[in-house]
Amino acid sequence: MSVEPSIIVRASSWASLFDCAYKWSAIHIDGMRNVVGLRAALGTAIHAGTAVFDQGRLDVAGISADDAAGVFVDKLRDPENEFDPGRDDITMPDAERIGLSLLTKYCLEVSPNYNFVAVEMETKPLDIDCGGGVIVRLTGTMDRARIRKSSCGVGIADIKSGSAAVQKGVAVTKGHGPQIGTYELLYEHTTGEEITDIAEIIGLKTKGTSEIATATLANSKRVMIGTEDQPGLIEFAAEMFKSGRFYPNPKSLLCSEKYCPRFATCHFHD
Repeated sequence: MSVEPSIIVRASSWASLFDCAYKWSAIHIDGMRNVVGLRAALGTAIHAGTAVFDQGRLDVAGISADDAAGVFVDKLRDPENEFDPGRDDITMPDAERIGLSLLTKYCLEVSPNYNFVAVEMETKPLDIDCGGGVIVRLTGTMDRARIRKSSCGVGIADIKSGSAAVQKGVAVTKGHGPQIGTYELLYEHTTGEEITDIAEIIGLKTKGTSEIATATLANSKRVMIGTEDQPGLIEFAAEMFKSGRFYPNPKSLLCSEKYCPRFATCHFHD
């Protein structure tokens, strides 16, 4: 007999729980929303284009870079793609130019270097017993992530876009460990196959000079589950879920009205 979860958590949101749990609870428990800017919409559209291209490679469907560009433009200009154009310093033509440049480079120069075996894979729900009758269920797809296969086995390759996704010619990995670790746990839970290759971030820089770079990320799963001597993030999260106390982080880089729907009523920031 299955147990109904107390809280359902999308895997892709796990990292933000540890950035500012107070903001996370506003979005994922209280259902608060804030309008995103054009740069966020640009990132979503880029990921749509890269996903259709990589899935086309898997399906041997003959999807071209031009086909992926069409998906990108359609997603960016989708009437249901709500954003506040006043929140960012770019226009729609700027966004199209930046996105098409990065997408073309990705399709022609980056994607062919990988042996992907799954794109944004759907995962089986994973229940975490937090004690006290609280069951947290991890669910969802591996948003923007791929499973790649090499001589070392399978590993996660996660695409991250943004104005600072690449710094000094290297993809930024800081802060991505919890999400990658969650994906590794969900992949193993879903397939029964162990992750044996190191994870990788593929960064697409959307501000300034368009750049794509990579960097590896080790021990993400260990960060989540801990060791015999040290607890993992799941144990700390379980205490928050069990107590219902989600702690604020006024030093978060995302602590602003632009990113947090609770900002106007939060008294923890300056």
